[in-house]
Amino acid sequence: MTDDLIHDPKGGMPRLLEIMRRLRDPDSGCPWDIEQTFDTIAPYTIEEAYEVADAIERGAMGELKGELGDLLLQVVYHAEIGTEAGHFDFDAIANGISDKMVDRHPHVFGDESRDKSAEQQTLDWETQKARERASRQRAGVLADVALGLPAAMRAQKLQNRAARVGFDWPDTSMVLDKLAEESRELVEARDTLGAAEIAEEFGDLLFVVINLGRHLGVDTETALRAANAKFTRRFEAIEAALAAQGRAPEDSSLEEMDAIWNATKAAEKAARQG
Repeated sequence: MTDDLIHDPKGGMPRLLEIMRRLRDPDSGCPWDIEQTFDTIAPYTIEEAYEVADAIERGAMGELKGELGDLLLQVVYHAEIGTEAGHFDFDAIANGISDKMVDRHPHVFGDESRDKSAEQQTLDWETQKARERASRQRAGVLADVALGLPAAMRAQKLQNRAARVGFDWPDTSMVLDKLAEESRELVEARDTLGAAEIAEEFGDLLFVVINLGRHLGVDTETALRAANAKFTRRFEAIEAALAAQGRAPEDSSLEEMDAIWNATKAAEKAARQG
């Protein structure tokens, strides 16, 4: 019966859960899978989440299904390790998030009115999360901003959390003033201090840049991903233009590459305006 489920193309979640159980079986499973722990699997979980985001950003719907499957596998992996250790199982995970969604959406699953703005719903959500943090005796404002988040994302979450209790600049101009101050301090560190101080001042500057984005309503991760994509696109245009001349970037000067970059930039701007 078990093998029938494993080979059933329509077996759904029970099939995937059974496959993972068999992979982790200490007597007949896969040696690599058996050796894995929460810690060793965590980096793959993060990687798969980014690959989901990448497929979405590229509009690659054909790939997205597979990437979501890879991400789901990570949840199943952690669930099986949790089951073996007696911490929780997959049903406990699913029931836990289901309970949370019901509790945080009383305007859908309870008696509260749905006649409220998205902003009010967000405020209600954060109020409920604060109550949950307090019930876990982790009442500190920043207590549960995950350490494992990418640094830029965590910085933005830390700033959002502090802002909700009033620790925030009231307007963008003050953030720009702070940005100028941190830039001056970085220059001073570069000229007079050591590597550790330079790194610290650089970190401070990045933190303020992220705060500026938050005040402007810009998500740091999204903006930086877009900038990365733009840089990649324009540098590939440089490579293509040079290749048409039988050359590579290392065979050309910075001035030549910069000219191609600017031409590509102008062409993109004209295409947008057209």
